[in-house]
Amino acid sequence: MIDTIELKNFGPIEQLNWSGLGRINVVIGKNSTGKTFLLKSLYSVMRTIEEYKRGNDQRTASEILVNKLYWTFQTEKIGDLVKKGAESPLSLTMKFDSNAFIYSFGNGTTKSIASLENHVPSPRQSNSIFLPAKEVLSLHHIILKSRDQDQLFGFDDTYVDLVKALVIQPQKGKNHTHFSTARKNLEDILGGKVEYDQGSNRWHFKKGNQKFPIGVTAEGIKKISILDTLLSNRYLDRNSIVFIDEPESALHPEAISKLIDIICVLAESGIQFFLASHSYFVIKKLYLIAQQKKMSIPIISAETWHSEDLQNGMINNPIIDESIRLYREEVDLV
Repeated sequence: MIDTIELKNFGPIEQLNWSGLGRINVVIGKNSTGKTFLLKSLYSVMRTIEEYKRGNDQRTASEILVNKLYWTFQTEKIGDLVKKGAESPLSLTMKFDSNAFIYSFGNGTTKSIASLENHVPSPRQSNSIFLPAKEVLSLHHIILKSRDQDQLFGFDDTYVDLVKALVIQPQKGKNHTHFSTARKNLEDILGGKVEYDQGSNRWHFKKGNQKFPIGVTAEGIKKISILDTLLSNRYLDRNSIVFIDEPESALHPEAISKLIDIICVLAESGIQFFLASHSYFVIKKLYLIAQQKKMSIPIISAETWHSEDLQNGMINNPIIDESIRLYREEVDLV
């Protein structure tokens, strides 16, 4: 589990220190404040740790990280990730189960990171995944072609890694109890299930005896089914880390509430979550869970990078302020 994060001069983030992380961690803020940027920076490190020394991979941690940063952020050179005008290098420190992964580089860096320390035991067998705000099922072949064949920018590594993880063949055996419960709840929300047809290499939505092309299936259904599929094929296990950008995207409030309940169940089983959101419903639901379960849910605001814990109360932020303003405006109309 990620315990502590420290970033300096990383893109829009000048300075961030976030410690005491929990099973569910939340990043909130307006658009373009760095929420997704933060999640992608963490995901890049986790995938580096997971690919390092796995199987017959002979690449160094530095080589893996450079490739991950390049294809995740899709800049001309990774040195472009250094905050504009910064007088010191970009640096990131992540403590993972008290073992540190540290790197830094300047704005002229292209293909090599000279300063990197990896104290995390390798190889790591569990997998991390990034769930973007947009669904990927209907874009499956386009994503793979753009990268595996054409080698073009467009869909970053979070998309490519995800579509590849979704088509892994399920392993035999029973799922973990918490995972089975979560999958049942996910399928209740969906009213059916999404399946991948190996013969036609296409996704479809199955409801009872009927099958529907994935292209005509609601985006919210496709998004929820992605999490169900990753639990079903055992890509995720109890030590996985899941990054979700805008879990509220394309979902109505009731579905958002149920999805957050499922995330809580999975977090209690061991999975660590990082959520980036600007939804009042997401924050309010997580606040209620923190209060009801006496559960620590660290939350940080991208406007100031100030962190608090929802177990101790709602954080002051523009999302809550705007919700209160709209409520008062409505009351004034009555």
